[in-house]
Amino acid sequence: MPLSPKSGPRPQVFQPPQGDLAILPGSANPLLAQAIANKLEVPLVPCRAHTFSEGNVFVQIQENVRGRDVFVIQGVHKPVNDNFMELLFWIDALKRASAQQVTAVIPFFSYAKGDKKDEPRVSIRARVCADALEAAGCDRVLTVDLHSPQIQGFFSIPVDHLYGRRVLCDHIRSLNIPDLVVCSPDVGFAKSAVSYGKSLEANVVIGSKVRTDHTETVEVHQVIGNVEGKNVVLVDDFTITGRTLVCMADALKERGAKDIYAAVTHGVLSKGAAQRIGESRICKMFLTDTIETFEDPLPPNIEVVTVAQLFADAIRSIHDRTSVSSLFMK
Repeated sequence: MPLSPKSGPRPQVFQPPQGDLAILPGSANPLLAQAIANKLEVPLVPCRAHTFSEGNVFVQIQENVRGRDVFVIQGVHKPVNDNFMELLFWIDALKRASAQQVTAVIPFFSYAKGDKKDEPRVSIRARVCADALEAAGCDRVLTVDLHSPQIQGFFSIPVDHLYGRRVLCDHIRSLNIPDLVVCSPDVGFAKSAVSYGKSLEANVVIGSKVRTDHTETVEVHQVIGNVEGKNVVLVDDFTITGRTLVCMADALKERGAKDIYAAVTHGVLSKGAAQRIGESRICKMFLTDTIETFEDPLPPNIEVVTVAQLFADAIRSIHDRTSVSSLFMK
């Protein structure tokens, strides 16, 4: 008698082999891409991006990527639109070259600030970008410190969201700063500041600030918590003009704080920001290398900490199909 479906041998489930790991460097983060490749002990995929005189962007992969598991490293920072379009073109080129899987590694996703319709007749820019990445053929996104973590829900593909405080806290702990207090510059970053506080075993205070318009000017109203006689580290996900951190540092000093530090994942630093921070009461500011080009030279009180190992660990886990959750430090 033939075997019944329940008693017969189970059919083999086909698992396609994982293609060779490949790291492709976009033009936005060449140094970080090389550092990640070095950590993973793989060569970078040779490629080139060229911008024609009229502004048209051309990309070309100069090596066979058929069947490979490709991670394209391309941040979306200034020039934001050029870098984003280049990322879309890399994804399209890789899919047309028959890459098995394409992961967009976006160290800084500038349009994450456009996460809601908070004024009449405005675009939800982050959602438009998410749709564009998927339409281009992106299979997965790997990024760090989205301004609004709920943007992960804008995608129907997997999004791995890492936290820059993992490396920033490691660096701050190595300095053995006594009597340390963590300060969030506003209520919006308070939850993340609490996570910094837990990691650094420090109390948390919260600043209250107001922006009256789109000119990026800031007014600090109060600081909730005691900082008298304490060393304070200001924490935030990104800084553009540096005004929030500088104004908050002044407010902390007025309330009796000793040394003021700052730890920020993304140093966007528009024109004049570096000088503003260099002349401020912030004795040391730590940035990660998610952005590696700046409008002005960095002053001596700004130090860059690399996230290459963090990204390398995440890429290795994704490629090997093992858990990435250990890297999602809450």
